[in-house]
Amino acid sequence: MWDPDAVSTARYSRQQRVAGIGPDGQAAISRATVLIVGIGALGTHTAASLCRAGVGTLWLCDRDLVDLGNLQRQVLFDERDAQEGTPKAIAAARALRAANSAVAIEPFVAHCGPDFLAALPRLPDLVLDGTDNFATRYVLNDWSKQQRVPWIYAGAVGSEGASMVVRPDGPCLRCLWPDPPQGHDVGTCETVGVLEPAIAAVTAFQAAEALKILAGRTADTTRGIFTCDVWRGSYSVLGAMSEQDPQCPVCRRERFPALLAGEPTAAVLCGRDAVQIDPPRRGTIDLEALRGRLAAVVVDLERTPHYLAFTADGIQLRVFASGRALLFGVHDLLRARAVYDRWIGAH
Repeated sequence: MWDPDAVSTARYSRQQRVAGIGPDGQAAISRATVLIVGIGALGTHTAASLCRAGVGTLWLCDRDLVDLGNLQRQVLFDERDAQEGTPKAIAAARALRAANSAVAIEPFVAHCGPDFLAALPRLPDLVLDGTDNFATRYVLNDWSKQQRVPWIYAGAVGSEGASMVVRPDGPCLRCLWPDPPQGHDVGTCETVGVLEPAIAAVTAFQAAEALKILAGRTADTTRGIFTCDVWRGSYSVLGAMSEQDPQCPVCRRERFPALLAGEPTAAVLCGRDAVQIDPPRRGTIDLEALRGRLAAVVVDLERTPHYLAFTADGIQLRVFASGRALLFGVHDLLRARAVYDRWIGAH
């Protein structure tokens, strides 16, 4: 006979025996709500870990669809998900419910911006970064500091990864980098690739730090930035930022720039299977440099006097120096934004 209480005790018995968790820590974990933004490589790893650890509620936010190129590193998806083009949040929720039916899983097929965060039914206990662009990370940073919710930054590209716990009373991402780097100036999984072991290493750190916070052991969280290079066998914690930047407007609670920047404008072009993306913050793109980075990974690449044209993910893109882009072969706005961020970079 299936006894839920007995099953719960047996399920988490090894975890409860770990010093720092115990029955009280496990009970706290089971009451917690965690928002994971980005259910790709990073997000599927951390969601799987926290679901199996017994986190009470997981909110999964992602705007993209599963495709075959995801399966190398995004561990909650299978070939059926890719064939059907299932939204990542939906596919992940299905896999997680099969792993632990006691966890409440709520998927959001949505773009995570200030409007989405403001509409959450309540504040989560923790936010985990599973995104692939700095624009969204800075929204998470500013919103989490504004609401005094801890969050954990993570990123991985090539064979390298990095992660940092951002506590309400500690330094934030803006203390390290006052302004987010432009996406088109930063290497991505599409331009330089990524190894699954790099994802696994950085998300192991991220999930472990999450369990400390959820179990009520925030004082035990790691100070500094975890970095790794799994190809070169390098693992370290850099203590470069242990105090808040006294000039940081977010930590001083003077203003929260990412919450005021406005959402990228996306609109379906009338009568055409196409979407226009028009970033609110104008930043000139070096189209020649972008062409160099994309040359080996996209098709039909052409530099005209007015724009850069190429095809990626089955979609034709025309990118202008202003950051504006036209995407042909797509009509779903969330999908268009995801493709824009992946290949051009969020502004």
